[in-house]
Amino acid sequence: MADGVREKIKQSWQALTIKKKIATFTGTVFLIIALSVLFNVWVVKFSLIDFNMILQDNAAVSELGQALEEESIQFEAYIKSSREERESLDDAMERTKKAVDKLPFSYSGIGERRYAKTWSIKSCYEVYCQKRDAMLAMGENAPDYIKRLYEVYEMQDYLEEYAATLMNETIEDGDGLYHKKVPMLICMPIVVVVSGIILVTGMMELAALMNQTIISPVVALVKAAQRIAANDFFAEDVQVQNEDELGELVHAFNKMKYATGEYIMALEEKRKTLDLLHEEELEKLETEKRLEMIKLELLKSQINPHFLFNTLNVISGMARLEEAQTTEKMILALSSLFRYNLKTPEQFVLLAKELNVAADYMYLQQMRFGERIRYELDCKARQELVMVPAFTFQPLVENAIIHGIAPKEEGGSIRIVVRQKENRLRIAIGDDGIGMTEEELQQLKNRLKTADAGHGGIGLGNVYRRITAMYPDGDFEICSKKDAGTVIVIDIPCREETGDMT
Repeated sequence: MADGVREKIKQSWQALTIKKKIATFTGTVFLIIALSVLFNVWVVKFSLIDFNMILQDNAAVSELGQALEEESIQFEAYIKSSREERESLDDAMERTKKAVDKLPFSYSGIGERRYAKTWSIKSCYEVYCQKRDAMLAMGENAPDYIKRLYEVYEMQDYLEEYAATLMNETIEDGDGLYHKKVPMLICMPIVVVVSGIILVTGMMELAALMNQTIISPVVALVKAAQRIAANDFFAEDVQVQNEDELGELVHAFNKMKYATGEYIMALEEKRKTLDLLHEEELEKLETEKRLEMIKLELLKSQINPHFLFNTLNVISGMARLEEAQTTEKMILALSSLFRYNLKTPEQFVLLAKELNVAADYMYLQQMRFGERIRYELDCKARQELVMVPAFTFQPLVENAIIHGIAPKEEGGSIRIVVRQKENRLRIAIGDDGIGMTEEELQQLKNRLKTADAGHGGIGLGNVYRRITAMYPDGDFEICSKKDAGTVIVIDIPCREETGDMT
């Protein structure tokens, strides 16, 4: 019975044209692939995605419970400590807010019970935040301070109780979904094995028919073509039993092979030439593509800083309208630094501009460190005439803060001294930070001389290389003593602005 069916299928297959055979085979392959993909997608959704959703829901609800408990502890500690340190409480409140926002809140995904409980938690949390913030803003001597405090405590207990209930319901739902899917997971390997056997068997039968009716004749033609490629144009004719397009192709091939020797050789030479031209064209297109990518990256590097600079100007204007003078001054200082970096293509700038940039940078650092850092400028030079290399002062000041002042617990001072004598300009940038030992100082100098900027500091190494490259007769010296501080001295020819400079 099975052999008779197989023979009928073979006869029907041989009656098809090559186009229909290929279409049938391709369609069958695509159908099998599509079924496999759909089955795999279903398996992934069934096993991984649903279980992952259970874990995510449990994690989100667990995080809420932990966050509420932590906030209650930090709130009570803050109240008992007479409101001296609030940073831990603020962190705990921010964590609770994020945990509430991350709660699953899809009616179709979590069901009626959990949706109602989650809605209650979110609503209660909003009211709790209002009462908590109002209580924190009150003074301890307010008439209803104790009443408000215990209201907050009660709402914390209420939220923790609801979170625990929601956690239990989430675990119950996940456990029910898991037990519901277990039987399917047990049967899944059997389904995979059986379906795989059926698909593989069908593909093997179809592949055997393709081999007999298409691949074998094509292989015979390939072998004949290989002999022709070896200049054997008089070998035996290819013999096939096909009555379709392949049979006609073999007949025409046998007639043509004796008359195409020289023609084939000419085509081969032409093909090689075209391949070389094609490779050159591909290399050219690849080069053009890389150039376009470089242009795009350059454009991005310009857009992002300009966007930030323009945004700082807008924020500065808003601060001015809101009469936030300190904020406005800080934003203007930062904006000035960005403007200097974006719009200073020249190698040399006025000394006054470099000192202004250093002052803006120090202002921002003083706002950051407060009284731990101090700044002093002693300049006896014609600031509006003397030209210095751009981007010199700020990197050295930054280096002094990072490596000298910041590690020192009590902070320190930055001092810039500029002197102009005849045709020389002497610049000294010093700090009273942690300094360096003789060995550390010598190692730093060696790294600078060998252009090892990665260990010598990017800003310091950059300034050193520019000074030594731009001024053959210039001098760049570093002096330091452990626990006393560090001084960088730059001695360069004095260059003043002329009338034709812009």
